[in-house]
Amino acid sequence: MDFLSENVYIDSGFQHLCESVFVRLCQIVGTSVQVAIRRETKDIKEMVKRRVADNDDIIAMESGSIREGFRLKGSDLDFMYWTNNHRVIWDMSQSEHYYTENKTLILSDSSESPPGFTLLELLTPTTAGEVQSACIPMNDRLCISSSLYRQQAQIHVFPGSIGHGPCESGEVGGLEYDFARCFACDFWPLSASYWINRCHSWPDREDVNEIVRNGCHFVPIGHPLGLHEHEEWRISFSLAEHKLVHSMNHCQFLTYGLLKIVLKEMIDEQSEETNKLLCSYHMKTIIFWVIQQNAVPLWCPQNLLAGFWVCFKLLLKWVYEGVCPNFFIPENNLFLSKVHGSAQRKLFLALHGLYEKGLACLLQSPSIKSYITNVLYNPRLSICTIEDRMISECDHDKELFDEIDCNTSYFPKNLDHCIKFLHTIELMIGEPLTQYQVLMLQRSTANILQSTAFTLHNTYTNTGRNKQMYIADRMSCHMLKLAAKFGFISDMMYIAMFYCKTFRFREAMYITEMIKVKLAQPGRMYRTHVDPERYTEAVGGQSWSTKMRQAVACDISLNNYTCYIKELTPEQQSGFKQLGIPLFVLLHFVEFLCYRHTDTTLAQTTLEELQVLVHHDQGLYVPEHNRNISWEILGICQQMTGNLNAALHSYQQSLTQFPFYKIQNATQMRIQDLHIT
Repeated sequence: MDFLSENVYIDSGFQHLCESVFVRLCQIVGTSVQVAIRRETKDIKEMVKRRVADNDDIIAMESGSIREGFRLKGSDLDFMYWTNNHRVIWDMSQSEHYYTENKTLILSDSSESPPGFTLLELLTPTTAGEVQSACIPMNDRLCISSSLYRQQAQIHVFPGSIGHGPCESGEVGGLEYDFARCFACDFWPLSASYWINRCHSWPDREDVNEIVRNGCHFVPIGHPLGLHEHEEWRISFSLAEHKLVHSMNHCQFLTYGLLKIVLKEMIDEQSEETNKLLCSYHMKTIIFWVIQQNAVPLWCPQNLLAGFWVCFKLLLKWVYEGVCPNFFIPENNLFLSKVHGSAQRKLFLALHGLYEKGLACLLQSPSIKSYITNVLYNPRLSICTIEDRMISECDHDKELFDEIDCNTSYFPKNLDHCIKFLHTIELMIGEPLTQYQVLMLQRSTANILQSTAFTLHNTYTNTGRNKQMYIADRMSCHMLKLAAKFGFISDMMYIAMFYCKTFRFREAMYITEMIKVKLAQPGRMYRTHVDPERYTEAVGGQSWSTKMRQAVACDISLNNYTCYIKELTPEQQSGFKQLGIPLFVLLHFVEFLCYRHTDTTLAQTTLEELQVLVHHDQGLYVPEHNRNISWEILGICQQMTGNLNAALHSYQQSLTQFPFYKIQNATQMRIQDLHIT
């Protein structure tokens, strides 16, 4: 038991314990392959979106733990948004890098602000209403008030959101989110220049140069002890932090994950008075400092707990001193105004109590405890730390295809925008890419071809030029069939929708029958639901491209800038950029629309099957966030058959679901159109 005491001995027993915790953390946090999949798919998604962005677009960047590669229970979904045609500069000489006819320039002045904070002065006119409304005069300057900007720029993506620091926060489907509107700066802050010289061993010079090139952001929150709390903005290093986390080796990343687990399961459970003093950002700051200062000679599975213990002792020291130095601007004390007084003393005593137990304190973690006791009671237990053996081929593929599905929805606004997307992807194919990024581009191309096909058809419909319509129709069909050749099984649904839209009902039903046959095959993977043994028998050992085409299906995402099914026009116009529909709901819907014109008996049978699915599904085929659109589609079908009371019930049920796709206005309009008194 010596290796559980305060003094960490690097003996075989300790190494055995470290290996056991390493395996457990790979199960909780993910293997290095899983983490790479999560990061690289999101990298490609953001790269494509930024390259096609127009000057006046809003740019979105995912940040936080999910973007870093974590999928821990309770991980927040964090996004930062900024207007592409606004840029912050640090001095007037930097203005020469911009064409001010299409860029609004903002000057940062940190002379009166605490370290890490600044005032923002509007230099050139802006057309952004939220910026204009947030401007206030300060000493003959027009400054942008952070508190006013927070109020003006709230997105209100989901109901029930509240202000939380610089963010708009809330919860959707059990997932907490933080959305922050901010400003981008293409230059590295002078106040963080010392950090560049501090990077001797980590990160390497190439990463440092990229971090500096990427600049920083400004989020709307002032320092609580600053002279201009309501006007100041905080310098955000989110982009730099992404790069730093991505440059960690896997043992370092798992140690960071262990710190987050210990915070949630042990430290926050100590007392109500102290459970909000520390946050995940403090844990990230600790691991950054420990890695850079070479406080741990070797980061490997056999030494994982030694690295964790160094981090824990640094946390204890910081809480005792009441100082947590920002990694980029150490003068910015992240504990200031939060960790002080009696709460600080209670937090220190709680942490010291854990410290006195040594590594045995980890027995208080429900996630880790059993793996420690397993080693203690079975000292000869064989532990395999080879990551390839920790996860099956099926589980690996589930992770990959789920991430690809989540990160390949793009929403071109018009035909020119579609062409811009396709050209961007074409250029990226020639760049050095990982195997996961190649698959991402493959699926992304299918997605853009689908949007292009429908946009092209809608552009030439009713033009009165038959030859152009015929050519457009042939091109659209060709693009949809091409997309289906290297997309998921479910991508065939776009062909069925197109045939239904162009009144080729028998062709559409032929496609839906093909889809149903493919979906009925053993080993089919749908939204991560799969029989592992049958999946391996069906496609085990084959290329991911083959697996994607033959065994994987996902739900359907409609780009709301174009029309796919005219019966859903109100819903597409009422929602935001996309409308997600469960695959099996859409399959029944398209069949119902086709059978109405060819066989009314089969139309009724299809409607009854749809009703059973929507009424009784337990989340297998109709996820919670898709239930409002599923009830809506059922109501549309019932209304079309003349069953108005059933339609009313379905629409009312749609309104009671979480409004994930914001179709409530369309639902209310449909209820009014029923004319039921």
